Amino acid sequence: MRDLGAGFGHLLKGQRWVARHGRSYGFGLVPGLITLVLYVGVLIALALWGGDFVGWATPFADDWPGPWLGLFRGFLTAVLFALALLLAVLTFTAVTLLVGQPFYEALSERVDRDVSPDGTAPESDLPLWRELWISGRDSVRILVRAAVWGVLLFALGFVPVVGQTVVPVVGFFVTGFFLTEELAAVALQRRGVELRERLALLRSRRMLVWGFGTPLGLAFLVPFVAVFLMPGAVAGATLLARELLGEETRDGAEEPSEGGTADAAVSPGPDPRH
Repeated sequence: MRDLGAGFGHLLKGQRWVARHGRSYGFGLVPGLITLVLYVGVLIALALWGGDFVGWATPFADDWPGPWLGLFRGFLTAVLFALALLLAVLTFTAVTLLVGQPFYEALSERVDRDVSPDGTAPESDLPLWRELWISGRDSVRILVRAAVWGVLLFALGFVPVVGQTVVPVVGFFVTGFFLTEELAAVALQRRGVELRERLALLRSRRMLVWGFGTPLGLAFLVPFVAVFLMPGAVAGATLLARELLGEETRDGAEEPSEGGTADAAVSPGPDPRH
């Protein structure tokens, strides 16, 4: 349970960091705004023509009596929109990170320099095109895993009682895990940590990951919130990555170039084996 609170603490610290660094926050908003416009367009199209699509996909129900036909297709339309919304939550981070790779790399590196006791940050020696390729490839792999979970939970949603109680809760924890992986990947990829190693690292501290990602996933369900939380989420995930790797972190650090004073207290990160 301590890790659960620590994960949530990293989420808050990340938001607090960008609140203190206004230019970094504005810089980090750009990719989210671009992705939001794309997603809103898709969801609006689905809301307008989702019923037509369901009607086209269920020709066998054309001859059903009045109320049953409307109820059946209305239910499927609602389920389709709900599934699209879930996929939007699961994929928003991946797409935004892909669109904003240079933005978030710079933001994450800035956080590392700010909280590192020696003021340094790990740097990738790879060219930008190579980083984009790796990020896109890994995002597809994660999305495939998330889609498998989504289909499974969608099917289990039809199980009486369990589908209306347990499944939604599990769904939020699954969403939280994958959100955290995508966000922490910005800092971990810069350190040369491959996808398989990242997943093993996150699984070793599931409570920490859930404490960070599950509240964030819930917040992302609120329209437009994801855009404004993304810069802080990247900052918080960088702090979380440092804890997972047992790196020392200077608490309360703040960049002199954007005002404020730095707190020189140093707190060692816990051993990632615990």
